Amino acid sequence: MLKDNFNDLLSFMVVARERSFTRAAAQLGVSQSALSHAMRNLEARLDMRLLTRTTRSVAPTEAGEQLFMRLSPHLLEIEQELTALRDMRDKPAGNIRITAGEHAMAAVLWPVLKPFMAQYPDIHVEVTVDNGLTDIVDGRFDAGVRLGEQIAKDMIAVRIAPDMRMVVVGSADYYARFGVPDTPEQLANHRCINMRLPTLGGLYAWEFEKDGRELRVRVDGQLTLNNLPQRIDAAVAGLGLAYVPEDTVQDAIADGRLVPVLQDWSPYFDGYHLYYPSRRQHTTAFSLLVDALRQK
Repeated sequence: MLKDNFNDLLSFMVVARERSFTRAAAQLGVSQSALSHAMRNLEARLDMRLLTRTTRSVAPTEAGEQLFMRLSPHLLEIEQELTALRDMRDKPAGNIRITAGEHAMAAVLWPVLKPFMAQYPDIHVEVTVDNGLTDIVDGRFDAGVRLGEQIAKDMIAVRIAPDMRMVVVGSADYYARFGVPDTPEQLANHRCINMRLPTLGGLYAWEFEKDGRELRVRVDGQLTLNNLPQRIDAAVAGLGLAYVPEDTVQDAIADGRLVPVLQDWSPYFDGYHLYYPSRRQHTTAFSLLVDALRQK
């Protein structure tokens, strides 16, 4: 009886967290029908409804939410203790979940992960690439990667990249047809390649600063692209001006495919940091990854 209750309670926690039988079943490695049957059995043994089911979603009832909140700290403690035991093995092992933006993943995280994974084959890393400001606690991530200015004060932040800056670039052909902007305000008269913000859904306003004067310019153009490589490719093709991290276009600038402008309006700012909750108990695997990123 105790074993059945414990297994079904663990399954309930995943369903309540994911709010989906489909996702929960995939994580648990069972069929949806078996998971649904287990939840009905648990509710029957407890003699109370824990989940509200519809054709499209599942959510905890008031009793289910109360059970979820009470069990979560205890299960987390058990998970941490088991992880600590695994860390006593000769080979570091464990699971690490990280969220990072597209540029941070390509420029900072991925170059470190490739040799790290080869060195520690028993450490499993899951990276979710998301340009939104993901809540790592709510998303149950071990850590995230953001620019220093975007990290909440209650988080521990470890610098893993130098300062960086954004640059406006376009092709020589584009400048020949439409001219060269001398000030950020003149971008309003140019074809610019926009990016839509994933958090609020609005278009990103290009940010500039010079001699203590800050400007946010809302640009317009034929294209709106969220994918960084495509924005760069569109600029190379002469479809408009792009505002991108400088390191991503260094080669294109060096060989003349792109030409930067307004560089005196593009100051450096705080680079990428790995951040994580201060209260989190660190595993050996996580500490090794932090050290690898810090060394880079």
